[in-house]
Amino acid sequence: MTPVELSRTVLHAVRRAVADGELSVTVPERAVVTEPGPGGCGEFATTIALQLARPAGQPPQRVAEILQNRLAEADGIRDVVVTGPGFLNFSLDGQADPVAALVREIREQGVRYGHGDALGGQVVALRVPYEVRAEVVADAVVRIVATQDGRATVEHGEPVNLRPVPAPEDPAPLGADAAQWALLHPAPHDRPRITADHLVQRESNPLFRVRYAHARVRSLSRNAARLGFTAEPGPLNTDSPIDAGAGKGTADAPRTEPDVALVVRALLSPLADHPRILTAAATHRAPDRLARHLVTVADAVLPLFPFVLPLGEEKPSAAHRARLALAEAAGTVLAGGLSLLGIDAPEHL
Repeated sequence: MTPVELSRTVLHAVRRAVADGELSVTVPERAVVTEPGPGGCGEFATTIALQLARPAGQPPQRVAEILQNRLAEADGIRDVVVTGPGFLNFSLDGQADPVAALVREIREQGVRYGHGDALGGQVVALRVPYEVRAEVVADAVVRIVATQDGRATVEHGEPVNLRPVPAPEDPAPLGADAAQWALLHPAPHDRPRITADHLVQRESNPLFRVRYAHARVRSLSRNAARLGFTAEPGPLNTDSPIDAGAGKGTADAPRTEPDVALVVRALLSPLADHPRILTAAATHRAPDRLARHLVTVADAVLPLFPFVLPLGEEKPSAAHRARLALAEAAGTVLAGGLSLLGIDAPEHL
């Protein structure tokens, strides 16, 4: 069971409790699932009971107990324990590997990972002024709304309901991709920067980091094929240390397997959060949320790259195949997100 699936299972339990009259609350849009904190147990935990306690008019511990009974019956969950003031802690079935399960889900769905039915059948009518940024934002919103089974229409006229701060000048000289990013990455109330910074190929440029991360993933896949192996979800660790410095061209001390766990943990969260981000971007007409999320994914996957390919005389192992699968999953999210923003995801950069 992936964190996304567990979050859905938690929300399903809340809906059942509301339907049965045990809780009188509005079902939230999301249930945050994280690693257990101090005093917790199992693989994952959620604070949903604390979140619902006040609107339900019941103590958090009681809300947790109501949900515990329903969650304990869910497929993929071995045990549910209430700790502290009302934290729900989950132990998953022994055969479940949450990272491998998430990677498989992304591989199966491809660039449609995160698509859902949050706006099922709804028509979102956008009225925009005759201004280039408004047109570009509306165009992206149409694509993003479609990922949630909705349909957006665009027209000009009053009253305007989508009016981001206009661009101070024509972004066309930046080129298609950089112009799109310059207009979509800032929040609607922020004034976009139409500068050559969006063309600079260095870490200070968020667009470069996103496109570079995708191109590096594609490069890793090509290099792995030359070495005779392909991606396969599975265990990500081996018993041998990895000299990540050699892979990065630095003189840093060798990094070892515990570093892999830290890197994976940092990447797992934004990958699992991608469906929620798409839903939020669609419901709030906010492609900037997706753009900033892609930066988060790119920044989280970049540290994984030195661990993916075998070094020196090292032979490709199951761990290398699993790391490649995880990197490719991040690349899929980046490619899908860039496409929704109308930006090319390069194979080479």
